Amino acid sequence: MRDQVPTWIDVRGDLPAVLGGEPAFPHGMPLARPRIANPAALARELERIVSGETLTNGPTVRRLEERAAEYLGVSHCVAVASCTAGLMLVLRAAEVTGDVIIPSFTFAATAHAVAWNGLRPVFADVDAQTLTLAPEAVERTVGVRVSAILATHLYGAPCDVEGLSSVASRNGIALFFDAAHGFGARREETMVGGFGAAEVFSLTPTKTLIAAEGGIIATNDDLLAERCRIGRNYGNPGDYDCRFVGLNGRMSELHAAVALASFEDLEERISRRNELAGTFRKVLGEIPGVRFPLVRDIDRSTYKDLSILVDELEFGLSADALAEALAAEGIETRRYYSPPVHRMRAYRSTASGAELPVTDAAAREALSLPLWTEMTEGHVERIGEAVVRIRTHLGDGRPGEEAQGT
Repeated sequence: MRDQVPTWIDVRGDLPAVLGGEPAFPHGMPLARPRIANPAALARELERIVSGETLTNGPTVRRLEERAAEYLGVSHCVAVASCTAGLMLVLRAAEVTGDVIIPSFTFAATAHAVAWNGLRPVFADVDAQTLTLAPEAVERTVGVRVSAILATHLYGAPCDVEGLSSVASRNGIALFFDAAHGFGARREETMVGGFGAAEVFSLTPTKTLIAAEGGIIATNDDLLAERCRIGRNYGNPGDYDCRFVGLNGRMSELHAAVALASFEDLEERISRRNELAGTFRKVLGEIPGVRFPLVRDIDRSTYKDLSILVDELEFGLSADALAEALAAEGIETRRYYSPPVHRMRAYRSTASGAELPVTDAAAREALSLPLWTEMTEGHVERIGEAVVRIRTHLGDGRPGEEAQGT
């Protein structure tokens, strides 16, 4: 298969950096690079806040909540200290009990939020094309103790909300979404944010809307929103008579100001990420052994991550080996999500007996590549060239042999 390389590049005699060739990015190509459109204006706003009387959970947070709710088209947004805190609060405020079905191909925080509430995460497999929670797998997993589903919009692409909603409705259980990657994503024409009982977003630096640290709970449920607002302040509505066991999940005014500044060019950045993702698909699409998780044409992903799946047999190298070779090129990558949650030491006893073949395969093959707004098509092409060089010279498992003319 070594002669099956894209027609747009000649790699003969061009060694990858791991074999002594010149690295594609000698000064480094980071995985992500957060951007604020007007740092000077943000600095002035931060100075105004620190010169004032309120540093947390004040009027700037209210403005962020209002703007987010308007953008997402939901009744309520509740700003919190992190997406993890938001997930924990939503499950507590909704009084979820028993077991919660979640994917294992997700960030650990999805499971952590369940476990920290004293609930048991029950793992269901993902769809082989989208890598998001498969409704048919959820249906098979529903048991008498299951009271909720917590699904994940993966890499910024919305999951099968209709299928999951149908399963939840048939079984009389609640549906929530870990939308950490999804601020700005759309399911057909509907913004992610209003599906299920609630959706929770992350505002950390690798996301589309950033606050340095923070999260947003989005919901159309008035009572749930009010309980989340109380819950983020220890469960104290203001009279120090805590209504339930909450936590300190408040967002600071400073973080809210960063998020409001990040809103200014949000749509432009999401559009640019989609353009670059399209270039990645063209550049890498001809390479045998490389494929992309499915994003439906009628949906919009935020492309929080640009991830590929590497078939070791067809590509000639594992995802781990490709990541190591790309590191030598100066290209930063991540192995999201390896190991999957059910293979983590923290959850091995909980997940004992879980059989998730699609999840395990995805965890072996997934590799996230750099993607940030100010990248160029030239950057993407150089990354593609590096992948082709690596496959050409290392793909048969005998490094350097072709370069030596044997």
